[in-house]
Amino acid sequence: MIDNLAAQPPGADHRSPAYIPGVPRDTAWRAHWIGPHTPDHGPGPAGFGPPDTRGPFGRYLFRTTFTLDAVPEVIPARITADSRYVVHLNGREAGRGPVRSQPRRLAYDTLDLAPLARAGENTLVVLVTYYGKANSFWQPAAANGALGRDAVLVLEADLGDRLLVTDDTWRVLAPGAWHSAEAEGMDGIPVECLDARLLPSDWKSGAPDSDWQKARIVPALHLGSLARSTPPADPYGPLRPRPIGPLGGDTVTPVRIAVSPPAAVPDDPHPVGHVRTYLSTPDLPDPVATSLPLTLTPGTGRAQHVVVDMGRIVCGFVRFDLTAPSGTQVDLMYRETPHAPGANDPFSAPNTGARYIARGHDDGFEACEVNGFRYLHALVTSDGPVTIDAVAVREHLYPRAGAAYFRSSDPELDALYTAGVRTVALTSHDAFVDCPTREQRAWVGDAVVHQMVQLATSTDWRPAWHYLDLANSPRPDGILPMSVVGEIEQGGGTTIPDWSLHWLHGVHNLYRHGGEHERDRLAELAPTARRILAWYLPFRTDDGVLSDLPEWNLVDWSSVFTTGTSSIVTALWARGLREYAEISTLLRNDGEASWARRHWERARKGYEIFWDERRGTYVDHLLSGVQQPPASQIAGAAAIASGLAPAARHHRIIDRIMDPGRLVTRSWIGGEGGYDAEKIHDEMRGVRRIDWDSEEQVVRAQPFLSYLVHDAAALTGRVPELVGALRRWSRFLHDGYDTFGECWGWGTPAHGWSSTPARDLMTYVLGVTPAEPGFGRARVAPAYGVVERAEGAVPTRDGLLHVAFDSSGVEVDSPVPLTLLLPGGQERSYGSGHTRVPFV
Repeated sequence: MIDNLAAQPPGADHRSPAYIPGVPRDTAWRAHWIGPHTPDHGPGPAGFGPPDTRGPFGRYLFRTTFTLDAVPEVIPARITADSRYVVHLNGREAGRGPVRSQPRRLAYDTLDLAPLARAGENTLVVLVTYYGKANSFWQPAAANGALGRDAVLVLEADLGDRLLVTDDTWRVLAPGAWHSAEAEGMDGIPVECLDARLLPSDWKSGAPDSDWQKARIVPALHLGSLARSTPPADPYGPLRPRPIGPLGGDTVTPVRIAVSPPAAVPDDPHPVGHVRTYLSTPDLPDPVATSLPLTLTPGTGRAQHVVVDMGRIVCGFVRFDLTAPSGTQVDLMYRETPHAPGANDPFSAPNTGARYIARGHDDGFEACEVNGFRYLHALVTSDGPVTIDAVAVREHLYPRAGAAYFRSSDPELDALYTAGVRTVALTSHDAFVDCPTREQRAWVGDAVVHQMVQLATSTDWRPAWHYLDLANSPRPDGILPMSVVGEIEQGGGTTIPDWSLHWLHGVHNLYRHGGEHERDRLAELAPTARRILAWYLPFRTDDGVLSDLPEWNLVDWSSVFTTGTSSIVTALWARGLREYAEISTLLRNDGEASWARRHWERARKGYEIFWDERRGTYVDHLLSGVQQPPASQIAGAAAIASGLAPAARHHRIIDRIMDPGRLVTRSWIGGEGGYDAEKIHDEMRGVRRIDWDSEEQVVRAQPFLSYLVHDAAALTGRVPELVGALRRWSRFLHDGYDTFGECWGWGTPAHGWSSTPARDLMTYVLGVTPAEPGFGRARVAPAYGVVERAEGAVPTRDGLLHVAFDSSGVEVDSPVPLTLLLPGGQERSYGSGHTRVPFV
């Protein structure tokens, strides 16, 4: 059981359960895939093309027991399931997973069971969820005759004198206590419903009874499978070790609780619909503040409403304890923002929640699904008194590692840094996700901002590289899905092509921060980068720029134009060409580097058609060869960041696109009042109305692609304007919210793609960037004069680089050699260690 150990990767946390001593890393498992007793669908003709049928949503309990004479120091185990598992040893949670992954690249987790084991008999119970239908973070396998059609589990553990494996000695219970209500609107998060009357109160400890059945070994069934039931087996392939560390977080309790008097409420089979029906009742009384424990007396045919305010956006597992008669129904709806009476906007509120039906004794609910929200609305229906004893959320997020920090003499900038870090924390689950509340999807473009914040603020870079591997799942034509692992990737339909170009920028971040140390990973990712760039070639004009691009060329939620001949997408593509050329050079693939540079040079020459000399910037697009008036902030910034704009023009461009007097905020689907249904309808019909002076005004980038605008300002040496622009993010921080929202004035209040201020303060105010790939040398260019004083520590591959500066001098403590920029523009080289430069 302890042979074939793989070496621990550089920079991994030795304390992480992702790396348990003694867990095998070989591909072949001794354990069998096991499942509940569901009907076999059987293979198709000659074992090919079985009908694509699979089981519905279900939660199953798998149980075994084992005896220990004494508890070993370590009980190494590895485990995975389709779709999700939670493992309990002797009634206590030992782990959960796996991380989201494409079915043919399914991950497994490693655990140490020793801390929960005891001498004598031990009971292991695993709750396995099978979603049945794709959702925002899971997609079903391409099943064969047996595997991939229903819940399956595989586990093996080294007990010292013997091996514990999943096989047909295990028992399984299908209690039927859980079901999943359909997710609504744009949400893809399961809405879980639990009838505790159907679930033994001691289910975590797995007390046996007559309902437990013998588990079934589930083999692969197709020609050539030879009925193999141990991994690797189709459709899951070689199971892969967990690529990131464990999730966790604090248990958070409410800051305010209020209750309304009982009222008659029409029933609704959907828990969120039931709460929403109550909240849409005219002339509702305002809830009255109260505290826990709270006793409710809704009465027959009536319901009582409780609203819980967590004080900020939180994300994790909702928990509550209650004392209630059997059959009491508690419906939950999670909201990001306060409910507005009469409002029912599916675009601006998550349609997520849960339902719990009490068994009448030993009651308490802990969600299996991760949800994000600030306000919890509970609607309690019962014939008798109900006491809610406790409410909490156990957060389940990726932990930030190390002692990176930013502090300054400017409290506003310090608050922006903290908010950016918190926003990325809330959107770092088992992958970088857009938001913790509404979708939790792994959008391929959004996550490049999370990645850059992670690199700048945490010493654990594994999530930054996992983002690249997870999203490396191209369609047959080479472009990436707009969101990976879920119903969007499974559907294989329309994508956002430019999201693939942001992923390529993420690969370039790997090149800049990892260099030769990440050579093998870069070599694995480079073919996908090449296919993305080649996808655009058929859309080039004779001038070498891009025109008439299909699918959803989103770019940003701001009102930019990509129709006709597009300067913006051309520039993003050209940036990718330059970055791919640099990566290819490091990989010593000179032919590929030359290919990319040729296409970049051709685009550079053709790009002149977008230049507007009068305004000193580039327009968004041309129609039928004619320049159109709109000239957005993104168009000018992309020209600089891609290198297509001559350096002599950079200051003129920044003057134009960062002039506060010219900037206007516009979006094709929303505005300061929220999502705009009329605008969305117009956008679907191809109707766009310009309601600004497109000759003189400049459309501001939304928070997402502001990262590109800030890159352009920094490349031009205009850090003061960059820092001035950062202050706009302060508008998100009000009324207890401490995260950055999706868009200017609307959207989710915690959206990872808006977190660029945290990166900018580290890279452009402290000024720490790689001077050469792999951080073999750092460049430190502090923003002297922009703030009176600033200090911080920025991660490099070799440790934290500390910077402090004020009007008296600059001080650097670096683990690597560095080039230091001084106030007059002079650059000096220093070795690693401590450097102090006083200003005279």
